[in-house]
Amino acid sequence: MTGAIRAFRVDVPQAEIDDLRLRLAETRWPREEPVDAGWTYGANMAYVRELCTYWADGFDWRALETRINARENLIVTVEGQDIHVMRVKAKGGKGTPLLLTHGWPGSFLEFIDVVDRLSERFEVIVPSLPGYGFSAAPKKPIDCREVARLWRHMMVDHLGYPSFIAQGGDWGCLVTSWLGLAHGDVCKAIHQNMWIMRPNRAEGDPPYDAEEIAWLERRKELTRFETAYQAIQSTKFQTLAYGLTDSPTGLAAWITEKFHGWGDTRGDVESRFSKDRLLANIALYWFTGSINSSTWMYRSIVESDNFQPPKGQRITVPVGVAHFPGDVFATPPRQWVERFANVVHWTTMPAGGHFAAMEEPDAFVEDVGVFADLIGA
Repeated sequence: MTGAIRAFRVDVPQAEIDDLRLRLAETRWPREEPVDAGWTYGANMAYVRELCTYWADGFDWRALETRINARENLIVTVEGQDIHVMRVKAKGGKGTPLLLTHGWPGSFLEFIDVVDRLSERFEVIVPSLPGYGFSAAPKKPIDCREVARLWRHMMVDHLGYPSFIAQGGDWGCLVTSWLGLAHGDVCKAIHQNMWIMRPNRAEGDPPYDAEEIAWLERRKELTRFETAYQAIQSTKFQTLAYGLTDSPTGLAAWITEKFHGWGDTRGDVESRFSKDRLLANIALYWFTGSINSSTWMYRSIVESDNFQPPKGQRITVPVGVAHFPGDVFATPPRQWVERFANVVHWTTMPAGGHFAAMEEPDAFVEDVGVFADLIGA
């Protein structure tokens, strides 16, 4: 390892835990919600009350700290940016480096239940995106293409891996796409459980087929009810941040509603995510005060062209895709991805949603392994 790297240990002061409990106890609740609202208009009040009661009286943050600290944690300074990394060495002493990248409103904790199993054949590296969790905020919003560049320097120049493979979902999948597209000399293959990058079509390219058109129509319908959060987080995120940074109840509602709606929950969030799993992620945002900077990447929706490859460029490294059917952001048809990527592996899972490693850990680990076997990694 080279450069500025230091060991890191999670240890939240007790005063901050006490302050959290006081804030939860003094929540000023909305006066009412529509009759029989369920989750139709946002986070269900009865469930948020139940979750926050458990957060105050039942959730054990110290136990989570112990789980995190049982693994190697580092702060790696890349181009002046402090990046938190959880790393699990390969159990056999040698394994292909596997870089896992999360998204929003997740965190590196999405992978905490699978890293040990993945380490049976891989050296597992799990960074927190800039501005998320224990990673410092960048000076200003950056996009996924820039994060991919940071990851390259982190992996090669600081952690000392001359090559690696990468996996990601949500923002992590777009970061991973850029690793495969722009850094294929070191990132030898990519695996994704979501797909954001879209074709940059040129004159003469084949028109979209019926399946692709149907998928695009479903995506349009999705924007009517599921992307209000994107509108504010890509434009006026600073205004949103005051409430979410000051109120743990507000933060819990904002994040839990996404786990309920994006996972393969079928209306029951705890069918996929226990209170402890939800609160581990929420509490990480709370204690690090990172909800504001975690939304900055959404600025790329209105400012960046990082959603398309440059015209004429393709992802030529081997690409694997795992389609989890319960993800509200449905994977596009395979032929859509093949327009600009070298797809060699495609799996349609029987179940699971947006938070693949949390919802279907067995299927997730197996598919990454099958892909690695296919490409000889």
